[in-house]
Amino acid sequence: MSLVVTDTLGDERVEFTADGDVTLYVCGLTVSDDPHLGHARLWFHADVLHRWLEHVGYDVRHVENVTDVNEKITARVGERDEWAAERDVAETFTASVFDAMRGLNLKRAEVYPRVTEHVPEIIDLVETLVEKGYAYESNGSVYFDVTSFEEYGKLSNQELDALEAQGEPDERSEKRNPSDFALWKADGVSETAAREHAKHDHGAETPDGETWESPWGEGRPGWHVECSAMSTTHLGDTLDIHMGGRDLVFPHHENEIAQSEAATGETFARHWLHVGLLEMDGEKMSSSIGNFWTVPDALEELGVNVVRTFYAGAAYRSEQALTEETIAEAEERWERLSRTYDRAVDALDSTDARAKAEDEQLRGAVDDAREDFAAAMNDDLNLREATAALLDLTDAVNRHVDSEPPHDYRALREAVEAFEELGGDVLGLQFESPSDGDVDLAGELVELILDVRETEREAGNYERADELRDALREVGVEIEDGPDGATYRFE
Repeated sequence: MSLVVTDTLGDERVEFTADGDVTLYVCGLTVSDDPHLGHARLWFHADVLHRWLEHVGYDVRHVENVTDVNEKITARVGERDEWAAERDVAETFTASVFDAMRGLNLKRAEVYPRVTEHVPEIIDLVETLVEKGYAYESNGSVYFDVTSFEEYGKLSNQELDALEAQGEPDERSEKRNPSDFALWKADGVSETAAREHAKHDHGAETPDGETWESPWGEGRPGWHVECSAMSTTHLGDTLDIHMGGRDLVFPHHENEIAQSEAATGETFARHWLHVGLLEMDGEKMSSSIGNFWTVPDALEELGVNVVRTFYAGAAYRSEQALTEETIAEAEERWERLSRTYDRAVDALDSTDARAKAEDEQLRGAVDDAREDFAAAMNDDLNLREATAALLDLTDAVNRHVDSEPPHDYRALREAVEAFEELGGDVLGLQFESPSDGDVDLAGELVELILDVRETEREAGNYERADELRDALREVGVEIEDGPDGATYRFE
């Protein structure tokens, strides 16, 4: 069975096909704040898509942009002493985004292009659109004429005469049509925009952000044009999959299609996949509303496996609610998977696992789990059913382990491999064998003892500190004292 996805363009289920490498572009964050679980929902589903495509044999070229030029970023200049310029704010939150991505166990993209390093490509694209008659200059700004692109509105399924106005109110006198959108903005961020998004008092001087020289004068890129420039620079004129949040369908992605296809004459993206919003307290999770849970805080409280299991509980294209009940369900599901995996590894590595023992029921359950998992994944990435296939396997494994020895070595090995390949490699869950967990626990205990030893040294109890060091050495832990404190290694 081939992968079937729900394509926003046409609002229908279609079979996914690709010749050679799959090019996947994900609309990334505007780095004006720490990332929260709403942002991470898109990351998770893009990550699982990436993993599944690789699992079925594709090579995936995955690019995700970083928007580091935006009035929301500029508005935070001066909020901290170290934020003297727009780039300072952007660097802080870009680092925060990358830390969150690593904490969530996401596969790395091929590149994470930033707007600030692609301004020449953006200017070239805008020049092309002006030369072809799709865009026009007005008072140093450049706007895309939506009436010049015949298929404008095809992604969001809107008629041209019913479109709402785009852009800031002060742009409207410069535009031919209210729905035209900015490709290049003259000068810097307006005082109105900076103050609107500010979280502190700017005082007398309002920051206006970074600007660049262009054929139309000094200015800044418009929001929509950046993704077209960066995606085509790194993945070519036509993408296999463009992915983003559902709230970006209009105007952002509609505008990307118009400017990209007008410039190149090629289809911009063969498939459009949009991820539904994460809701908290009945509203979209949003930094501006204030109803959000940052990724670091969620990871600290729940752990990466519970967070990922939570996201796998709902279809990517639907909305998802973050509640005590949905978190509790994720915790219970991960506990079942983790506990069963550990039991399977223990039984597999025990002397009770024998080469000639056969449990046809367990072997069949492994085959069924793989088949059901693949069917669910190919059915529009139905992660809830894919997870259910692994949970069904836990029942078979636990029945086998609870039975009288000898155990079926081959069946247990196949079950462990199924958990690792499907739950680990595809869903991105991090299974640890019991021995791995023991090493982690041992390290935590050594760190605790070293803290006690340091307290004794600071109090002048050197004899007691030496006794702790010697006791650790006796159990195979070598301590080395250095200028930055004590370090250890297992002998």
